[in-house]
Formats: sequence, structure tokens, C-alpha cells
Amino acid sequence: MSLKTLGLSDELHAYVVTHTSGHDGVLRALAAETRERFPDHMQMQIAPEQGALLTLLTRLTPARFAVEIGTFTGYSAMCIARGLREEGRLVCFDNNAEWTAIAARHWEQAGLIAQIELRLGDAGETLTSLAGDPPVDLAFIDADKTGYPGYYEAVLARLADDGLIVVDNVLAGGRVLDPDDENAAAIAAFNDLVRADPRVDVVLLPVADGISLITRR
Repeated sequence: MSLKTLGLSDELHAYVVTHTSGHDGVLRALAAETRERFPDHMQMQIAPEQGALLTLLTRLTPARFAVEIGTFTGYSAMCIARGLREEGRLVCFDNNAEWTAIAARHWEQAGLIAQIELRLGDAGETLTSLAGDPPVDLAFIDADKTGYPGYYEAVLARLADDGLIVVDNVLAGGRVLDPDDENAAAIAAFNDLVRADPRVDVVLLPVADGISLITRR
């Protein structure tokens, strides 16, 4: 089974990626360096088809101002930035300077560095800086799972009326039905929180490790 996409064999996942746009040489180079430098953390990088979906969703929004919480080495940020409208901007929140240094180098090589701003630090604190920014057209949440409720509330408070929140790993590797660790329990609780929230509509899709698409009602 593919490590990044539940329910798909490696062969079927390869077929999906082959028949999906976007996973070009720039992204492959970033994925390869990430795999070489941080083999024990590859589960933190999104799947190629998920990256293509992020680009498409960003275009469809259509987003001028986007936010990412949890950047790792920058693959998902690059996908979002590619979908931004002309003069669009993406702000990334992460707390790891080593990982994001790799991200910044690849963003520059891709010609996207001017569109992406990195804010280092604990996102629970640095997200307050959004008060000086425009409303959020698209947000991607893919950071520490126990922090999801706080990140969700911070973004929802700044979300444009027709904005979109995308949340990753909402199936917790399939453990969400029977949580057996802190992260899986946190995801299960977060999913229940969103489903019961009268302010939003949500659809949970079985893409990769599960993504939720959330909009205002």
C-alpha cells in the first residue's frame, strides 16, 4: 500500500500520479532532496496528486492571499503558489529553520520566492500576525495535529466570505475510526468539532491520507 495514499497499491498510486498534472522536474527535485535528507520524515510531505489538487483549488477559489500552516520542505507551498492569481501572495507558518531553508532554496529556483513569505515560530503565536493582512482566500493546515483546533479557529476568523480551508491527514492513517495514539485521537476530535460547527460546511475526501474542504455557510 502507498504510504501517502490510503487504499492504493504502489502500482496504482504510480498510475494516479502519471495521469495527474503538475509533478514536474522542479517538484520531483524537491521531493528527491527531501527523501535523501530526511528519510524518516517523508510522511510529512504531501502526495503528488494532492499537490496538484491544491494548485487546482487555489486557482478555482481564486486566491489572491493564501496561508499555509506547516510547510516542511516546501512542496505544498510551491503547489499553492503556482495556483495564485497574478500578484497573489502566500504566507507560510512553520517553526523549523532547517526544513524551511530547503523550501526557500527550491522556491527561488522555481521563480516563486517573491510570492511566498515565511514566518518562523510557533504558529499558535505567529498566526496573530494575520491581523495585518487581507482576508484569507485559501488556507492549508498540515501541522501538529493537536494544534488543529486552534489553527482552524485562527484561520476561520480571517477567512474571506468565499474562502476555503483545506485540512490534511484527517483520516490519520486509517486510525481515525479507532484512535490508538495522541495524534489520531486529536484528528478524530477535530473532525467531530468541524462537523458540528454551525458556521461551516465540510466535505471529507479520501484523497491521500484524507483531506477536508471547509467553507463558510
